[in-house]
Amino acid sequence: MVTHDAYSSLEDGDLVVRAKEGDERAFGELVSRNHAVVYRVVLGILRDSDLAADAAQDAFLKAFRALAKFRGQAAFRTWLLTIATNEARGALRRKDVRRETRLDDAPPLAASGQDSEGWVARQEEVERARRLLARLPEKQRLAVQLRVEEGLAFREVGRIIGSSEGAARVNYHHGIKRLRAWMEDEPHEP
Repeated sequence: MVTHDAYSSLEDGDLVVRAKEGDERAFGELVSRNHAVVYRVVLGILRDSDLAADAAQDAFLKAFRALAKFRGQAAFRTWLLTIATNEARGALRRKDVRRETRLDDAPPLAASGQDSEGWVARQEEVERARRLLARLPEKQRLAVQLRVEEGLAFREVGRIIGSSEGAARVNYHHGIKRLRAWMEDEPHEP
């Protein structure tokens, strides 16, 4: 019997092999490792926390059902994020999601002891960047988000957004260039 600690020390590839053999705890460990990144990616597409939670859950269910077909040509995380991205895009088509930021999704207040004015200014810049990121075309937005926030290689980004590695690089660079221009052009709000 493998303990939980033993599962956490296994590589994703080993967990995939065990999960394919029917070990649900191995798949559970894969879910635990990847839930946050899957949720962030689908939230970036859907911009609704409830829809993102549903899409993330649906992505994991689809991955579980299709695990026998996973051949390992890409990293498990890349394969899973591709499923999640497709699931989020499908949710957009099905629900005709309005792309707005909800007030309850605002960042938490500054902790005591921090420079409140500096913290507020940083949070305003982060929110401004997120708002501008949302204006990018989908492939550029995903390329920037997956590269910057998730630290994925361009090859992985390309697979997830359905393009080549080179196209992922181009989408990323055009997205960053637009963001920089918008950040310089858009006036700061008081």
